[in-house]
Amino acid sequence: MSGKPKLHYFNGRGRMESIRWLLAAAGVEFEECFLETKDDLTKLQKDGSLLFQQVPMVEIDGMKMVQTRAIANYIATKYNLYGRDLKERALIDMYVEAIIDLNELLMTHILQPADKKEQRLATIVDKATNRYFPVYEKVLKDHGQDFLVGNQFSRADVQLLETLLMAEECKPDILAKFPLLQSFKARISNIPTIKKFLQPGSQRKPPLQEKDVPKVMKIFH
Repeated sequence: MSGKPKLHYFNGRGRMESIRWLLAAAGVEFEECFLETKDDLTKLQKDGSLLFQQVPMVEIDGMKMVQTRAIANYIATKYNLYGRDLKERALIDMYVEAIIDLNELLMTHILQPADKKEQRLATIVDKATNRYFPVYEKVLKDHGQDFLVGNQFSRADVQLLETLLMAEECKPDILAKFPLLQSFKARISNIPTIKKFLQPGSQRKPPLQEKDVPKVMKIFH
């Protein structure tokens, strides 16, 4: 097994993208093994690599880890992106869980039938601007620090930036009413490891396109 983590998933964002972001933020190089066909997934299932018969799966430190949150928790802890104590970790968990809720809406937008897409986008914008973004704006305002938790770079910052950028892909002016989030986006984007990941040619994946959806569906169904 290589010293680098090896990521098993299709060649797209999905639930693996947040894991790519965390590894990149930690400055960790990783390899990717892309699932191209249903047979690729079946092979992993049959050889016992997938504990619950599903991906994402990450080979790291001699383990074949599944379940996105478990993988992310492990990486965040290993690379010191999980706060300094139990209370900071609890805050990070709360912030990240809400980010994941919004991320799921954004990620599955492309999968909606054509007649449902407009309504889904309206739901995303409503929840982002009325439920989620005001909370992070207030957190940054109340403590006046550069990062969400403990004035230290954590997975909460990484995953919020990922989701802010995804939200802007859906609606470019979605952060218009959130000046502190705009500053946060610029600041976190300039952290050297993040800046590198945002450059063309990195392992960051582009948004899933309509034409690619059938190919992805064939792998999993």
